[in-house]
Amino acid sequence: MNSVVGKLSKKQGADSESSNYPNAGLHAPDDTDRTDKLERQLSALLEVLAHIYGADKLVLKAGKLEALGLMKSQRFEDRVVALQRIVFEDPTLDELPPDKDIMTIIGEIENEVAEILARREVEDRLERRVVERMQKKHEEYIREVKMQMIKEDGVADNAQTLKKYAELEKLEQRKLSKSALELLRPRKLSEVIGQDCAIRALLSKLASPFPQHVILYGPPGVGKTTVARLVLEEARKLKFTPFEKSAKFVEVDGTTLRWDPREVTNPLLGSVHDPIYQGAKRDLAESGIPEPKLGLVTEAHGGVLFIDEIGEMDPILLSKLLKVLEDKRVHFDSSYYDPMDPHVPKYIKKLFETGAPADFVLIAATTKDPSLINPALRSRTAEVYFEPLTCPHITQIVEQAAKRMKIRLDSDVPEIISDYTIEGRKAVALLADAIGLALYQAEGKIKRPKLTKEHVMEVIRSARMSPQILVKAEDRAEVGRVLGLGVSSFVGSVIEIEAIAFTAREAGKGKIRFNDTAGSMAKDSVFNAASVFRKLTGKDLADYDVHVNVIGGGLIDGPSAGSAVVIAILSAVTGRPIRQDVAITGEISIQGKVRCVGGIIEKIYGARQAGVKTVVIPVENALDSPPNLRGIRVVTVEQIEEVFPYVFKDGSPAETKFVEEPSHNPSETPSSIFVS
Repeated sequence: MNSVVGKLSKKQGADSESSNYPNAGLHAPDDTDRTDKLERQLSALLEVLAHIYGADKLVLKAGKLEALGLMKSQRFEDRVVALQRIVFEDPTLDELPPDKDIMTIIGEIENEVAEILARREVEDRLERRVVERMQKKHEEYIREVKMQMIKEDGVADNAQTLKKYAELEKLEQRKLSKSALELLRPRKLSEVIGQDCAIRALLSKLASPFPQHVILYGPPGVGKTTVARLVLEEARKLKFTPFEKSAKFVEVDGTTLRWDPREVTNPLLGSVHDPIYQGAKRDLAESGIPEPKLGLVTEAHGGVLFIDEIGEMDPILLSKLLKVLEDKRVHFDSSYYDPMDPHVPKYIKKLFETGAPADFVLIAATTKDPSLINPALRSRTAEVYFEPLTCPHITQIVEQAAKRMKIRLDSDVPEIISDYTIEGRKAVALLADAIGLALYQAEGKIKRPKLTKEHVMEVIRSARMSPQILVKAEDRAEVGRVLGLGVSSFVGSVIEIEAIAFTAREAGKGKIRFNDTAGSMAKDSVFNAASVFRKLTGKDLADYDVHVNVIGGGLIDGPSAGSAVVIAILSAVTGRPIRQDVAITGEISIQGKVRCVGGIIEKIYGARQAGVKTVVIPVENALDSPPNLRGIRVVTVEQIEEVFPYVFKDGSPAETKFVEEPSHNPSETPSSIFVS
């Protein structure tokens, strides 16, 4: 083998001709010193590679990379290319780059070889450390086994362990009062505020002879976990449900559940503790018997397994959970299990052969959009939506909490808290913080001080909280400003969209500007609006410089702002004022049709929160509008022209003459644009 490597690295410059060195840095065959130096470098690199890989493996590697023929070539350049293929492991290299000197190329090869040597050195060092660590662990295990054998006949406790046990018992006696959230958590379904529809829907699916798996959607802090727990309590009372009085409610957070590819631990489904490696019980480890550890799915057998934030759960673990839902059992496997071993206990034998029971009802909760949830999970579950809480709901929650805690409130405290949060949990926490501040300021002289506006506002300022509703409807009209509707995490909100228009300096060369942060789909809505504008008015929007802006730069994830953008542009160009107590949602087509959008219920609730009196939605969403709405009117439209009577204070802008800009100076804005 050494002879092969020797042949591959042998100097062959004597037969080289000047034609053998085109554009490679060797300009003439008489450049003997330079040629000899490069030949020696090439030979040295081959010897280093033979040392790294071994002569046999080097030849095999060269064969796989189709470099053997090149290495045997009389041409120096061919042997350099062969070396490149071996070092960089690239069989596609055919010739040297014409724009590089051969010394540079060999330098690159040397750098790569140095990198390989460095990597090999690190790997060898790590391997030695691994061997040392394994040896150390093995010695520790042997020592531990010996200690256990010595203590088999000894006493379990000594003075030190008994002292620690006494300290633990003493700690158990020391308890703080319950937290405000625990104290004020609803104890009955009738105490849950604002979720009557969701409670009825969940009861119908759980309190049944054939209970279903369910996903609960909704914003945080609206009572999903509490309602699920209370619904199980109601179901246990009914004779026709399969739930016994001892049925468990097992709760876990999906963000804490992760799939372990080594299968060493799995708190959700269960795992197997193999002897020696994973610390099975001593008596089992001595016999080499693996021990299955049951998971939460078996603990929830006959009851409910509640997984919060299931949208954050590991996808692989979720797939395995779906398998458990179908089989209603968990199966275990281990290479250490021997079914013929007579020393295997019966319970372990049963677990390995038939699995552990896992017949439960899954209730999952999430704050994510349904489109982001695993489709396989959705196909196996019913879906229940929790509504976002409104200001009156938060006010009622605060008043109920104050009554339960026997705290006096100023009349405006509940309303202030409702302005800064739409989460029931956060509202109670805010109230508790204000109570703590009031007690601190009273220096403990008053057990139940009166809670004032100043107490609440100081807590709000220290927490850097902002009002929940930033945009509110007004009983007035304004040119170029329209209220759109958006939804995020099941919470609807009012979005301000404004537009302003100027006559272009040159006809047909106007520009349309739109803030990029609002999203690409919203930008497409602006271009659609330009076509609709021309269809409605017969005028070309290219004759105007139009700027459309979403105030606050909020991201509009979808085309639902299309109809609102059309109205804003029409108002800006024609000068007709828009009512500021009307909100619009709907995708706009280039033919002027108002198409359906999502999140109608959340958007209507958000509009009502902001004091909007009228909401305009597509006729295709008519069935999505919630029934028995109070304090707000919902109208449906099919064409954009049908929106005009509801938004323009004095009729359709299509019948109005356009407002012309008196000056082309950009600093001079036509006053008629700002008609109020």
